[in-house]
Amino acid sequence: MNEFENQWVAKINEYLTSQLNQQVQQPLLRKAMAYSVVAGGKRLRPLLTLATLTTFGVTITEDQMKAATALELVHTYSLIHDDLPAMDNDDLRRGKPTNHVQFGEDIAILAGDALLTLAFEWLATNQLPANQQAQLVMGMAQAAGPNGMVAGQVDDVANEANQLTLDQLMQLHKRKTGDLIHYAVLSGLIMAEINDRTQWLRFADSFGLAFQIYDDILDITSNEAELGKPVAQDGNKNTYPNLLGLDGAYQKLAVTIAEGKQALMLAEQQTGMDTSLLASFFSYFKLDEEK
Repeated sequence: MNEFENQWVAKINEYLTSQLNQQVQQPLLRKAMAYSVVAGGKRLRPLLTLATLTTFGVTITEDQMKAATALELVHTYSLIHDDLPAMDNDDLRRGKPTNHVQFGEDIAILAGDALLTLAFEWLATNQLPANQQAQLVMGMAQAAGPNGMVAGQVDDVANEANQLTLDQLMQLHKRKTGDLIHYAVLSGLIMAEINDRTQWLRFADSFGLAFQIYDDILDITSNEAELGKPVAQDGNKNTYPNLLGLDGAYQKLAVTIAEGKQALMLAEQQTGMDTSLLASFFSYFKLDEEK
C-alpha cells in the first residue's frame, strides 16, 4: 500500500488543487474550498477507486482521475459540515483550524455546499461513456444522500442519548461511513466494466466497517497530535468501544478484517485477478497486539 500511495497521493493532491484553482471563480469561495480539500488526509477513498481499476489492469486516464477525485470533494464537504457548531462543534481538523473557525460558519456551509455540487459536475463533465457517467452519478447520490451518508449522520445525532444495539450501530455506520467507501470500490468496478461485483463489494463493506471501528478506537487510544483532530470526543456517543469495551472493539475489528480478506480471496478464486493490492489496504489498521 505504501508504494501505491507514493505513486498516487501526490497526483491526487495535484489534480484537486489545479482543478479547484481553474474552476472556482469566486475568490473567497475558492480559498475556503481549497483550504479543506488540500489540508491533507489519507485520500483512502480515491485510492480505493484507483486500486480497483489497477487490480483489473485498467490504465488510469485523466477522466477516471476526475471521477475518482470527485469522491474526495464529497468526503471533504461532509467533514466541513460535520465540524460545524450545530454538529460536532470541532475546532481542529487535520491539524488545522476547522473551516468555520477559519472562514466563519456562513462561508464554511457554502464551501461544503459548493464541494458537494462540484463533485457531481466532475462526474458529468468528462469523456467517460455515458452509461458509466449515469451509473457513477446514481451511485454517488445513493451513497451520499438521504439513504446513505446523510441518513447515517441523522441516526448519529438523533441517537446520542439512546443506547443502540450492535446491529443498529453497524447500520448507522454503514450509512455514515461505509456507503462512501462502498461507492469508492463500486466506482472502480463501474469504470472497469465489471458486472459480477458481489465479493468486491463485500470487501468494500468490510473495509468501511473496519475503518469506523478503528476510528472509534483511535478516539480512545491516540492523541490530538497524531490524529490532527480532537480525541476523547465520543464519551456519550454510540461507538464500538462504548458498546463492546476496548478489547471487544479490537475483536470486532479483527473479525471484520478477516471477513474482508475472505471476500477478496473468493474474488481471486472466481476471477483469477490478483487482489493483493486491495488486501494491502487492511495494513492501515493496527490490531491491539501490534500496538
